Amino acid sequence: KQLLNIVGRDTMLQQTAARLKPLFRDKQLWIVTNAEQVAQVKSQLSKIPRSQILSEPMGRNTAAAIALAAFNIRHATKKSAGDALMAVLPADHFIADSAAYRRIVSAALEVASALGQMVVLGIPPAFPETGFGYIERGAATHAAPKTSAADVFDVERFTEKPPLETAREYVSSGKYFWNAGMFFWRVSTFLDNLQRFLPKTYEALAALEKTIGTRRYPATLKRIYASLQNISVDYAILEPATKQSGPRSVSVIPATIGWSDIGSWDAVYQLLAKAPGENVSTTDHVTIGAEGNFIWAPKNFVAAVGVNNLAIIETADALLVCARERAQEVGQVVKWLEERKRRDLL
Repeated sequence: KQLLNIVGRDTMLQQTAARLKPLFRDKQLWIVTNAEQVAQVKSQLSKIPRSQILSEPMGRNTAAAIALAAFNIRHATKKSAGDALMAVLPADHFIADSAAYRRIVSAALEVASALGQMVVLGIPPAFPETGFGYIERGAATHAAPKTSAADVFDVERFTEKPPLETAREYVSSGKYFWNAGMFFWRVSTFLDNLQRFLPKTYEALAALEKTIGTRRYPATLKRIYASLQNISVDYAILEPATKQSGPRSVSVIPATIGWSDIGSWDAVYQLLAKAPGENVSTTDHVTIGAEGNFIWAPKNFVAAVGVNNLAIIETADALLVCARERAQEVGQVVKWLEERKRRDLL
């Protein structure tokens, strides 16, 4: 979805880059994407140096993707900036309050500038969502930034996708945040933790770093990437780091920024609908005796008659029609296509 203009004229990727403009120049942005999407990424963000758009030959989850970026950044900054500060930001999230977001990002970078410190943004939960990871905050930390009013707390623990009853307890306690997957640290801090908790991935990518800028890099990347552990950065590094003895090294900053991960078409509807039962569409359409539908079909006129609470989504090669509340189940369609080797649709 990062390559689509789901909310607004620009794509989610372009909106992410534009949000960061006052803080970061184009030459400071690095993107990790997959081989299938790299051409579109380069087209949509043409001002970012081509060498800073990194292509994964296959998906190996967020620990490997972030590590690939960290080694490339270390290599690129050895002769200039040295131990760079690194912000890890998803390219497919909606953030309503860009100014507040930039203030919090600045505060997070200030906290993360201390060697060994890792920072995560926590979204105050609006309801007991079972599809998100949660962050439990501890005491307020003394690492609070001097130039910002942001609160900074130690992280007690991370919890992945709790059952509904537990999620309700988390929300009512006021001590938990949604984990939005936005992280901040020095490159050396991340790589030290990678070496400690995921040594095989560290060793493989350290060997790859020696080939950056040479003809050997593409073949070496393709050869080693399949061997990397398929694990998220939360499981691989942040969770074990919170369990280490000694001073706390992982902090959370609450971020009230109008955030949505737009994880389903129903989430898009909830974001855009201004009144209950409103039909929301990004295309030329007519609705007759229909309520609560979300229609996304950029190239065709759509008529919806006598249907309620549907998601109707058209792309160049497929059409999705489903109950809005069941939009998350599109993953079952993907599984069905994979089982039948329908690679033309994947």
